[in-house]
Order: sequence, then structure tokens, then C-alpha cells
Amino acid sequence: MSRRASRWRGKMATAGAVERSFVELSGAERERPRHFREFTVCCIGTANVVAGAVKYGESAGGFCYVESGKLFSVTRNRFIHWKTSGDTLELVEESLDINLLNNAVRLKFQNCILLPGGVHVSETPNHVIILILTNQTVHRLLLPHPSRMYRSELVIESQMQSIFTDIGKVDFRDPCNYQLIPTVPGLSPHSTTSAAWLSNDGEALFAVPSASGGIFVLKLPPHDVPGMVSVVELKQCSVMQRLLIGWMPTVIRGDQGPSDRPLSLAVHCVKNDAFIFALCQDHKLRMWSYKEQMCLMVADMLEYVPVNKDLRLTAGTGHKLRFAYSSTLGVCLGIYMHAPKRGQFCIFQLVSVENNRYSIDHISSLFTSQETLIDFALTSTDIWVLWHDAENQTVVKYINFEHNVTGQWNPVFMQPLPEEEIIIRDDQDPREMYLQSLFTPGRFINAALCKALQIFCRGTDRNLDLSWNELKKEVTLAVESELQGSVTEYEFSQEEFRNLQQEFWCKFYACCLQYQEALSHPLALHVNPHTNMVCLLKKGYLSFLVPSSFVDHLYLLPDENLLTEDETIISDDVDVARDVICLIKCLRLIGESVTTDMSVMMEMSCYNLQSPEKAAEQILEDLIAIDVDSVMEDICSKLQEIRNPIHAIGLLIREMDYETEVEMEKGFDPAQPLNIRMNLSQVYGSSTAGRIVCRSVCKIASTRFLICRDLLILQQLLMRLGDAVILGAGQLFQAQQELLHRTAPLLLSYYLIKWGSQCLATDVPVDTLESNLQHLSVLELTDSGALMANKFVSSPQTIVELFFQEVARKHIISHLFSQPKAPLSQTELNWPEMITAITSYLLQLLWPSNPGCLFLECLMGNCQYVQLQDYIQLLHPWCQVNVGSCRFMLGRCYLVTGEGQKALECFCQAASEVGKEEFLDRLIRSEDGEIVSTPRLQYYDKVLRLLDVVGLPELVIQLATSAITEAGDDWKSQATLRTCIFKHHLDLGHNSHAYEALTQIPDSSRQLDCLRQLVVVLCERSQLQDLVEFPYVNLHNEVVGIIESRARAVDLMTYNYYELLYAFHIYRHNYRKAGTVMFEYGMRLGREVRTLRGLEKQGNCYLAAINCLRLIRPEYAWIVQPASGAVYDRPGASPKRNHDGECTAAPTNRQIEILELEDLEKECSLARIRLTLAQHDPSAVAVAGSSSAEEMVTLLVQAGLFDTAIALCQTFKLPLMPVFEGLAFNATDEAWRLLSTYLEKYKVQNNLYHHCVINKLLSHGVPLPNWLINSYKKVDAAELLRLYLNYDLLEEAVDLVSEYVDAVLGKGHQYFGIEFPLSATAPMVWLPYSSIDQLLQALGENSANSHNIALSQKILDKLEDYQQKVDKATRDLLYRRNL
Repeated sequence: MSRRASRWRGKMATAGAVERSFVELSGAERERPRHFREFTVCCIGTANVVAGAVKYGESAGGFCYVESGKLFSVTRNRFIHWKTSGDTLELVEESLDINLLNNAVRLKFQNCILLPGGVHVSETPNHVIILILTNQTVHRLLLPHPSRMYRSELVIESQMQSIFTDIGKVDFRDPCNYQLIPTVPGLSPHSTTSAAWLSNDGEALFAVPSASGGIFVLKLPPHDVPGMVSVVELKQCSVMQRLLIGWMPTVIRGDQGPSDRPLSLAVHCVKNDAFIFALCQDHKLRMWSYKEQMCLMVADMLEYVPVNKDLRLTAGTGHKLRFAYSSTLGVCLGIYMHAPKRGQFCIFQLVSVENNRYSIDHISSLFTSQETLIDFALTSTDIWVLWHDAENQTVVKYINFEHNVTGQWNPVFMQPLPEEEIIIRDDQDPREMYLQSLFTPGRFINAALCKALQIFCRGTDRNLDLSWNELKKEVTLAVESELQGSVTEYEFSQEEFRNLQQEFWCKFYACCLQYQEALSHPLALHVNPHTNMVCLLKKGYLSFLVPSSFVDHLYLLPDENLLTEDETIISDDVDVARDVICLIKCLRLIGESVTTDMSVMMEMSCYNLQSPEKAAEQILEDLIAIDVDSVMEDICSKLQEIRNPIHAIGLLIREMDYETEVEMEKGFDPAQPLNIRMNLSQVYGSSTAGRIVCRSVCKIASTRFLICRDLLILQQLLMRLGDAVILGAGQLFQAQQELLHRTAPLLLSYYLIKWGSQCLATDVPVDTLESNLQHLSVLELTDSGALMANKFVSSPQTIVELFFQEVARKHIISHLFSQPKAPLSQTELNWPEMITAITSYLLQLLWPSNPGCLFLECLMGNCQYVQLQDYIQLLHPWCQVNVGSCRFMLGRCYLVTGEGQKALECFCQAASEVGKEEFLDRLIRSEDGEIVSTPRLQYYDKVLRLLDVVGLPELVIQLATSAITEAGDDWKSQATLRTCIFKHHLDLGHNSHAYEALTQIPDSSRQLDCLRQLVVVLCERSQLQDLVEFPYVNLHNEVVGIIESRARAVDLMTYNYYELLYAFHIYRHNYRKAGTVMFEYGMRLGREVRTLRGLEKQGNCYLAAINCLRLIRPEYAWIVQPASGAVYDRPGASPKRNHDGECTAAPTNRQIEILELEDLEKECSLARIRLTLAQHDPSAVAVAGSSSAEEMVTLLVQAGLFDTAIALCQTFKLPLMPVFEGLAFNATDEAWRLLSTYLEKYKVQNNLYHHCVINKLLSHGVPLPNWLINSYKKVDAAELLRLYLNYDLLEEAVDLVSEYVDAVLGKGHQYFGIEFPLSATAPMVWLPYSSIDQLLQALGENSANSHNIALSQKILDKLEDYQQKVDKATRDLLYRRNL
């Protein structure tokens, strides 16, 4: 509770509640024109309306549910209102808690005219029944009761269906629910009154004045029971009959004169009867019993009128009757007696005097001089009256008819029409000023603007179902189009264009003003006796009456009321009360003297953040300068009457100050049951209620702004006077230092609230809201009620309405019902009390100098950043509360608008207030409640997260750098901040700065993580030079390990970590490690990358490794052989299981193998040959990469690369037999020539290559070419013979033996490589006797074969010849030796 709740306010609030003025408020200005579903009611038997028939004016009325004031009722704060015009009835159901759907219908009664006030609504437990009377028919509409429409009594939706939703299913022609009015006795042709009610049995009864002067009642049977329609006429007999037999039914008596005709009817239902009250033209009140069909009472109203002589001579007109019922007073009757230029209200209580006889007790008579009564309503305590005065202005007043002291009516301050003329200065744009005046909330309603637009466009077919923003665009387009269409000259001056522009906008404005006035025409009052809510039903919209605050009441009160104001309701101290009243009079004099320009000067000083005190001083000087009516003398004179002006001003300031010391509780009490919390969460949750509450706030703020303005001017006057007699000794300094410095912030506070109440919220797309919520989620504020996404709204909201609907309402309602005086189930809602309390609490939540920032949070959560920025700019210079929170939110605004540097400045400025403000405390509160660092560091952490999510790394770096100073010796925070700096430098490509930040991270684990990230990111960006050239002081081994790990864990062809590591070692002249890296790279390429590109890179890797070793002194030119086929460790891999999840064998100590330069050269040669093979035969790529030298020889031979194969064999000292074997199968001339060349070129011991080739050919049954035979005969004929024998080539063997013997004997010896044939002087020669014996044996095995025998004989003959010559040569040799 605020501090103003004590002292003077307590007295004023309590006493002021007795008699206080009301204010009219309307929140319908931005609503789209209401969409009515139209239905035509066709009645059989009705006649067309004839020309000259009675035409009734428009009328309106309302109905409130019996349980509309109960807190847990489905019909809480729910009511129906209607308007009739000619043959049309418009019905609307309203709710202050939920937005009702399909809640408006328009019924057109064909050939009928609705009677004024001819709509009567009743409710039963299951139905809402609407009884309608026209000039020819009566109707009954049966609709479901709200309590029967929903499955659960717990209403939690923000939108619900109205009882009119299914009205289309109603059969309007059902004879059970409508009836023609009989022509006899017939309806009175000038009837303007009616009554209708439901009996206890469910019968619908309609009472209207009859043409003969009495009352006839038409009865429809219950809707669910078949029955007949009946008609009863109630009439009184002549005077003599009256004396003899009293009152009897019409069927017994004759007609009477029209002087008895009822002017106003009312019905009060009792158990099994209904009392019909009729106020008649003869100024008498009659009460009829419908059951008995008797007149139970007649009372002459002129007996209560002081001057009634003239009235008795004329028939009454304009008399009206109302009644009210309360459990304490019973039936109260309110009678309005109309007389020329005056009127009188008489209040009576109905009392029973004897059996079936009644009388009335006079309670009060109230007089008025108003001219035209439109409507009045009676409650058990008050009369509410609606007039039109002589100037056709709407006047609403009320009075307590029992306890008023002076008989003074309490005024209702009506919502004024917009000003007739817009004054535009030379420096202002006419279009902007007129648009501002037309579309400022609280001025023109949407319907008036739409109608004006339609007329202005001369009937152009335009869509009038426009939103507020769409309508603004259409209006601008229409006026500008008309302006352009009127221009006939191509050139005219700027002044001429401005004048023309102002002329057209003025024309449209006048049209809007005309329709605004027409739609504001009042039709009726609607008073809810259960909640004391009073509404004014107008032609175009609905307005609500809410109590004025007491200060506003005094300031706005007419002079005649202020003079009679009871001083005791202000203060128990009469002198204080008189001082306050006198002070108010001074303020009103000042307010009446302030011109429009002066008023604008004060508002502009507030908007431009200039001193209000100086503006007040200037206004005072201007007032003194133009004071021709001696107003200032009157003010000074009245000041003399104030005993203690300082005290009086202080009391007034305290009453207007909403500053509190503690923040209102947030949310509903979790101890309350869920159904209660959910039910309470809907109270005043509709758009209508939200607009009314916020209009009330706006009205209070506007009025209080004027009061504070006038108070400032008055204080400046007091300072100017400087008279100790007025101020008291020593009070001048106090007035200057205290009161002025308290009044100025008060004025600025109300200006700010008024500004927010007129500032429209921006429509925000859903995706923008979601993105905003995502950004704010890092602040961990999304659980706050202020950061809810925007819900359904039917029209544009002001930012105050947005705040009330989304956040404030639930806080206020939960606070109001947190400590109820009675059980909630018994709580009755009272509209004046509720709206006053809610408005007061909303003002507290909006009050700039109060703790808490719910309003600002709501704007931030709903993306209202432009409005939030403007609000903070208006707040900043003078309000020193929540400074840090405001700077933080202003920083958030700058982030959205792209002004990052300004945002950073605001965030840094807010840091100094951490720990001092509630919002910043919630901001730094962690989810688990654990405090991990100082509050300011927690704040920096949240802001850094926000900047990171928004995507502003430069600002993150700057803020983190600033926060490092705050961290001090907290190494964990230091590590976090420096890691953050590193990350964002790296993201921005600031590699050097990122490395510098990395080296300063005190946490080795974080440092290693950042180093790993640096390596990966720079590799992905191909910024390898920076990565290689960083010094890595004390981090050399770590960076090598990281790169090696990455190199062994990722795809070889996608990432180039091996090359990076190679460059890293080369840059540091570590050639052996560089060579090792490239050799390992080459090995893996051959094993893992089966592509041509992989083989090319493999060769280059080996060349690079060779070059590295050649740069080292020979004794150090070696590397360690990487493990062949090793599976390198992968990050996160299990040390016990392989990638399949199987248990791996325990590691064994492998022998270290040293590779020297020669070994690398061999591998390089092998790599080049692999590439050659792959280029020659792409299909071999898949197997070539990891093939050994032996395997490569085979592959080369298969590919026909014999030279390459031989070179490979020579490099690795491998036999050439695979090459010769491969050539042996290639039976082409070129291949034979190549084979011949190779056999000639590559000679080995035992002629293995010849043997190999021939053996292969013979094994496959391939005939030996002659050149090969001749070649082999020359080098090893004996082996050739053995090969023949091995493959059963006996005939070839015989031929070979024969030729061989001849060669030994000297015939063709050169073809067998025999240098000297057989002779005594030559070296010894020999024959392969073992092979020849085998041949002979083979030939002899088949003695039946004559051919073999011939061959065998041939060999034997040759051998015989050979033996002979050998014998001769032997003898010659011996002979020679013996010589």
C-alpha cells in the first residue's frame, strides 16, 4: 500500500465515497464497426406500414444477469444491451471478462415498427428469453442460458461464444412464439410504453396501453406446453361504480376517456401474481393485479408537486415511471413528473395496508430545472438521470434520494466532443496535425471516421470493415486524392498548396465531427443493480461511468457544487478543509486563464525534457501580461484566505502521489485451488474492460497533469509574491526547495502516463515475437509475466492497454483477492469499487518512481522497442529510480535498432546499479539459485549471452574486456571471459587477437579446448599461414598433438591437417618430423584413398619426405617407420574396443623400424609407379594404392607396362620372371620382339628367363616360336630337350637331338652356341645322355607305334654316327697326346 493511504487520503477516500462525481469513459473508438449478423422476421398477417403512421424515435435498453455480480458465476460481468430504430432491433451481448464471439445480431421486423422500450429480457435457469413488442406483433425469442452453454463452470478461454451464436436456428415464424396484437381493443396509436414479463409457469405476458385508454395484456403459453393465446383488458369504471363496487374487469364495464391512458408502465412479479404499475395522463399512479384483474391502488402524484394548479388542467406528457427492488426496502417507485421548464422526481415505497390494498410512502422529492429528460434509472439508493439541456448537450447526474444533505445532484463529467477547430502553426504540416487529431486514442470512434470517409468519397464503393491502421491509410488516401483532383494548375506556390491542403483536411474533419456528434447521441441509461455498474447507451457505442478520484472531483466540480461541498469529507480539521477548497479554487482560476498556447508550452517542455518549473514561470509572466480581467488579483485575494498554503499544497501533492515503498505481489497465490486461480485470472480480461480501465487511467493522468501544471504556476506566483504574511515566516525557502521539487516530478509522471495511454502499440508478426522471446530467453526472464507473447486483441492497443491486458491485470486481481474480507464464494463484485481499486493499482504499477519494471518488461517482451525507447528518453532526465534497469532496456532497444555501440554504453552504465534494483537482481539470478561469481560478473555474463545470441561479436569482445577488470583474481571468471574474447575474435577472423587471448586463459583445460578450436577453424578457413606462424610459447607439443589427432581422425582428402603439420615443422626447421609427417600421410593415402588424386598426393608426400631428409646431415637422415595398418586413436574412442564394439587385443610391443633415405626413395619410386599404373589403367586404382612392390609387378605386367615392371623389380631387387611370364602370354609380334629383346638384354645364370618363358608356353600347350627355340638352343639345348621330354614332345625332342648331334659333330654348331665342334684338337664336347636315354625309353614304350620306332631308330643312327666320330676323335686325341 502506498504511503498516501494514510493521513489525509484515508479521510478523503472514505468520506468522498459517499457522494462523488463520475466520469464517462468509452473505449470503443478503435473498435472496428461491429459486425451484425442480420435476420429478417416475417410475420403472417401484418399489414404494410401506411404513410403518416406514428413514427417512433430510437430507443435503447439493457439487461443484466442476476448473478452478474457473483465472483464465480458464468454470467459474471456479463450483460445485454439493445437499440431499436424503426423496424430494426440490434442486440449485443457484452462481457467485461471474456471476448464474446458472434455477440451481435440485427433483426428486421417486416411491416412492423418496434415500440420504444419494447424489448424486455428475462432469464430462467436454462434460458434467456427476449420479449419484443412491435406496433402489430409480440415475439418471444428463446436462447440458451450461458450456464448451459459450456461443459464446465470453469471458464478459462479468452474468447467464448455468445448466447446469440445459434440464433440462426430460431424459427421466428413459430406461432408458439409470436402473436398479432388484436385490433380490438387494439394498441393505442400514440403508445410509447410497454411492459413484458414471465410468469412462474413460463408464460410470456405483454402489457401495452389499449386504444380505449386502458391496459390490455396478451399472454403466450409456455414455450414447451401447448396452449392458447389469451388477451385481458384492464380498465376502471365510472366514479359511481367505483364507489359501489370498486374495480371490476372490462367485460362488465364500459369504456372510459383517454385521460386515463398510461404514459409509462412497469411490472413487479410476486409469487403467483404480477403488479402492473401505470403512470397515466391524469397524473395518477395506478397499480393493477394481473391475477385479480383489479386496480389495487390509485395515487395522485400532483399531491407531491408544490405548484400543481396548471398541471391539473392539462394532460400529462413526459411522465416516466421506474421501480427498483431490494431485500431491505422492498419495492421502490421512482416517478418523474414533467412540467414546462422544470421537473420533479418523487420516490415512494410500496406498502401493504390491508388485504389486497396497498399504498405508497413518500421517501423523497428531488427537483430539477433541466428541460428534456431522456431516461432515468432507479436503484435502491440512487437516481441516475439522463437529460438534454437547452443547448442540446448531454447531461448525466445522480443523487442519493435518502441521504443527500443539500439536495445537490452529483455531476457526471461527460466525454466532450473533439474541438471544432484545429489550430495549425506555420511550422506544422496540416496533414500530420489533422491525422494526429483524428486518430489520437479517445477522440473519434472508428464508425464516425468510416461514415465520414464514405460521404467524403461521394459514395465510392469502399470497404468499411477496416482496422484502425487501415482506416488511417484510407483517410489519407481519400483526402489526398480529393486534393489532387481539385488541382487544375500545374504550378502554384507552396503557401497556396498548404492552404488548399488545410481546406480539404478541414472539410473532412468537419464531416467526422458531425458523425461523431450524431453517434454520441444518448439513448438510455443502463444500471446493473447487482454490481452498481452504470452504462450510457448511445446511438453509436456504449460508454461506462466510473467514479472520479477525489482530487479530480474537486478540481472538475462546477462552482455551485464546490460551494456546497461538505468540508467534513475533506478533513476533520475544518481549517485544513477550507484551505484545500480555497486552494482548489485558485487552481481552477489559473486553469481557466491558461490559453491553448500556454498549455502547449507546458506539454512541449515535458516532451522536450525541459524544466517544467521554468515553463510554469514563463506561463505566469504571460498570464500577468494579458490579465485584463484582474484574474491574478482574484487569485491573490483567495490566497489571502488560505491559512497555511504550504500545508494545503503538501496535502494535495501527497494525495496525487502514487509512489510506494514495496512492490506489489506477483501472480496468484499458489495455495489457492487451481479452479479459483483460473477463474480469477479471467476477471476484467476482455478487451472492453481493458480499454475502460486504461481510459480511466488516461483521464486521471490528463486531469492530474492539469492540476500539477496549475499548481506549479501557483507556486511560482507564491514565490513571486514572497510575502511572509502569506507564506509564514521562513517558509519561502521551504516552498521553493520542497514543494516545487515535488510538484515537477509529479507533473512529469502524469505526463508520462498520459503519453503512454495515447501511444499505440505496434503490430508485431508472430515470428518476430518468437525471435524476440528467443533472444530474451538467455536472460532467463521468460518465466516473468511481463514477457508473454501478444494474445488476441480486436483492435489496436495503446501500450498501457497492452500492459494491462498482458501483465498488470492478473497482478492486480490476484492482489485484490489475496486477502478477502469474506470467503471468495460469497464475494460480490462492485463496479465503482473495483474500477477505482484497479485503476489505483494500475497507476501504482505505471508510476515511474516505484520499484519494479513490469511495464518496461512488458514493452520489451512484446517488441515495442520504439515506444520503450521513447518512454525511457522521457523518463531519464528527472527520475532516479530504476536507472540501471532503464539503461539496460534502452540498450536492448538500441540492439534492435542496430545501434550496437550505444547499446554497449547503456549496458555498461547499468552495471553500476546491479544489486540495487529488483529487475537487475532477477536478471542475475541463476536458475538453481547458486551464486557462482559476483553479482556484477553475473550481470556481465547475461549481457554477453544476449549479445552473442543477437550476433554482435565486436560488442561481446568489448564488454568482456571491460568485465576482466571486474573479475580481478577470480581465475574461473577470468578464464570464462578470456575464452569468450577468444571465441569472438576467432569468429570475426581476428586471428592474432584470438591467439593472444588464448595465451592469456588461465585454465589449462579451457586453453587446450580453445587451441583445438583455433586449429580447426583456421584449417577450415584455409588460413594456414597464421596457424603455422603463431609462436605457441609453451604450447608447441599441445598444438602438434592436436593437429596430429585431427589429421588421423578426419578424411584425408577433405582436410589438410598433414600438410599443415608438415608446414608447421618446416617453418620451425624440424625437417625429420616434417618428413615423418609426410611419409605417414603418404602411407595413409595409399591405404585409405583409392583414387588417382590420392596416388598423386602420395607420390608428392614421399617426395616431400625425401627432400626433408636430404636437408639433414646424412647420419641423421632417418625416420621411424609408422606402424603399418595402424588404427590411430580417434577422439572419444574406447581404449578397449574397436569401432565395431569388439574387444581389442592387448597391445604388443612392436619393433621400431628405422627408414633411411634410400628406403624413402624406394617408396617414392613405388608411389610413382602406382600412379603410372593408375593413369594407364583407371580400374587398377582401387588396388594399386596399398599394393606391395611384388604385387605391383604383377599388376604392371597385367597392364602391359613391362618396362615399368622391370624397373620396379630392379629397384626392389626382385626377380624378373613375372615379367617374362607375362610377356609369354602376349602372343603378338610386338610382344615376341619385346620378349626376344628382354631375353637378350637380361641374361642370368642358368638362363632362367628362357626356361621360364618356354615352360609357361609349353604348360599351356602353346607352340614355341622358332626364334625362341633357336634362342634357347643357342644357350641351353640340353634344358630345351628336358622341357620337351617333360611335355611329351617326342618328335620335337628327336629333331632337337638329331640337330644337336649334328651341331656337336660340326654341322650348324653355331646355332647351338658350340664354339668348337667335336675334333681331336678342340675342347671337349658333350651330349645330354640322360635326356637322350629318357627319350629313347619314351619312344620304346609303345613298340606298336611304327612312327616312334622310326624316330627311335633315327636317334640310334645319329648316336651310332656320333659314337663313331667320338671314337675317331678320341683316338686322334690320344695319338696326339702320345706324340
